[in-house]
Amino acid sequence: MSQASLIADYLTVLSAQLPAPLVEELADGLDETHQHYLTQGLTPGAAACAAVAEFGEPQVIVAAFTRLSPARHAARRLLAAGPVVGGCWAAALITGRAWTWPVPATVRLLFGAGLITVIGLLAAAAFGRRYLSARRAGAVACAGITVLDGVMLIAVVLAIPVLIWPVILAAAASAARLTFTAQALRAVLTG
Repeated sequence: MSQASLIADYLTVLSAQLPAPLVEELADGLDETHQHYLTQGLTPGAAACAAVAEFGEPQVIVAAFTRLSPARHAARRLLAAGPVVGGCWAAALITGRAWTWPVPATVRLLFGAGLITVIGLLAAAAFGRRYLSARRAGAVACAGITVLDGVMLIAVVLAIPVLIWPVILAAAASAARLTFTAQALRAVLTG
């Protein structure tokens, strides 16, 4: 196998599993390593083999990038914060007697289905083993959390005539999570 073919095949395997900017960075490093081995007197083919061997198996590289993925870290933080924010909303809804609000059952079911979907996407991003699928799941989950928190904030403002402290606490928790989610989404989309 020629040097160009060996390196190209190696980068093709990485390209199928990592975003283009990461693969470009790896390609630059692989080229520098290849050039280093050439200056050491190796033949082009041997230098390519040595460079690829030094970089390691593509699956190991992909696994390392997946572990460090911004989507994975954001999803884990959002999963950890979810019960706290959810608990605040539960207290607010119970205190505000949400069961008496004029919210159609369909809307309640859609919100619940959306919440379950977002939790599933967060879990896929947090524990997934593939970089690109974790990134996609993380991005969609961040967008979903933004929608769910926004809907809750708007619904409570429209449904509750008097703001009580549990509602204020829940709204503050959602606002804090919205801020974190916006920053995380930016990192997920660029990382």
